[in-house]
Amino acid sequence: MKKRKFDFGPYLYILPALIIILVFRFVPIVLSFIVSFFDWSVIGVGKFIGFSNYSRLFHDPEFWQSLLNTFYLVIFVVPFSLITSLAFATMLNNIKSLKAFFRSMYFIPTVTSMVAISIVWRIIFNQQTGLANFFLTTFGFDPLAWLAESRGILEIFFAKFGISLPPSLGGPSLALFCIIIVTIWKGLGYNTIIYLAGLQNIPNVYYEAADIDGAGKITQFFKITWPLVSPTTFYVLMMQTIVTFQVFSQIYLMTGPPIGGPLGTTKVIVYYLFDKGFGESNDLSYASAIALALFIIILTLTLLQKKLEKKVHY
Repeated sequence: MKKRKFDFGPYLYILPALIIILVFRFVPIVLSFIVSFFDWSVIGVGKFIGFSNYSRLFHDPEFWQSLLNTFYLVIFVVPFSLITSLAFATMLNNIKSLKAFFRSMYFIPTVTSMVAISIVWRIIFNQQTGLANFFLTTFGFDPLAWLAESRGILEIFFAKFGISLPPSLGGPSLALFCIIIVTIWKGLGYNTIIYLAGLQNIPNVYYEAADIDGAGKITQFFKITWPLVSPTTFYVLMMQTIVTFQVFSQIYLMTGPPIGGPLGTTKVIVYYLFDKGFGESNDLSYASAIALALFIIILTLTLLQKKLEKKVHY
């Protein structure tokens, strides 16, 4: 039997993509890990300091505050993104005419530059001339400081009823809540289209059978739509969590330098990483340690979310 020659052709096709992944993904990850063990700055390589940067993380109140701000962002953005995206996708799925037009309109924020979006929303939340305060005052409410307000949203709400909450129970600041609104709005179109694709993959015979059995629309949603769209929900949950942990642009552009919003209440972990690595301190080694901590947090949450896969109906 003639021995078949090894064909290098397929590997040559994937070689350019492999080189790009190695150079721009794998190598920076390895270098970042190495840098975290040295006293490294933009000036050059310093001495080997071992685990000093990681020990410093545990005693750094700014790091823990930025981590808390990040968790506030994730806790609000991810569930609201799932709920609103599925709601809009369900409405779009029931539209009989102008489907392409409405899908395009919902998807526009996704393809719009975050710089442009942040500038527009910053104008909307302007304390003196913004539309947000215009509508509040029109309906008889007091204007808010929005992006300049460091108090928590729960603290502000209960203060209207004369109830004083400690800052630790006040929730995310109003400035961070503005970032939450922008982040949800930015990702709404993409998640809606993903959910719409999932809804269109559900065979119509299930709904026809439910109609014959007398099931209402609410029952059909929880007994048919929700279980069968669970693979899409699982995908959106994982991706939205990862993306939200990496939020940076809207923080920098809307509440930006030098400290990240009022009293640092919008300084999330990626912004803190950027500030330490490329701010006044130029401490690249400590920034690398923060980056590795962020990687471990995201990886842990992703693995925990994978546990939910057993409840997904494929």
